[in-house]
Amino acid sequence: MTIFFLTLAGFLFSGYLSLVKLLSNTCALNEPCPYFLGYPACWYGFGMFTVLFILAIISQWKESTKLIYWFQIVVSLIGIIFAGYFTVPEIIRLFNGTSAYSLGLPTCAYGLIFYILIFILATRRLQQLSKKV
Repeated sequence: MTIFFLTLAGFLFSGYLSLVKLLSNTCALNEPCPYFLGYPACWYGFGMFTVLFILAIISQWKESTKLIYWFQIVVSLIGIIFAGYFTVPEIIRLFNGTSAYSLGLPTCAYGLIFYILIFILATRRLQQLSKKV
């Protein structure tokens, strides 16, 4: 159930960031807007959190299988690498005093935290299911 709420939070947060960027062509919360392959990073985050949220919904409707947790692990690991790539330079700018963020940390850092927690929880749940066999 915790994975469900983490994916919901990530889905809503990245959805908000993506919608603001789409409608206003500016980044939410007056932050710099990192791009990847010509598109805002928040759009990719929204895509990954959407996949994770759908997997969490499926796991709520039927008995969770190892495959669902494997997918969650893979997608969250991609999210960790992706968000980490953007978070590290932003954190460096934060500590150098060249940037300030409305929420204290860059938005990518919050995505990174969500991905890490989802990865840990999905890995633990997969280990628990493997022990039952």
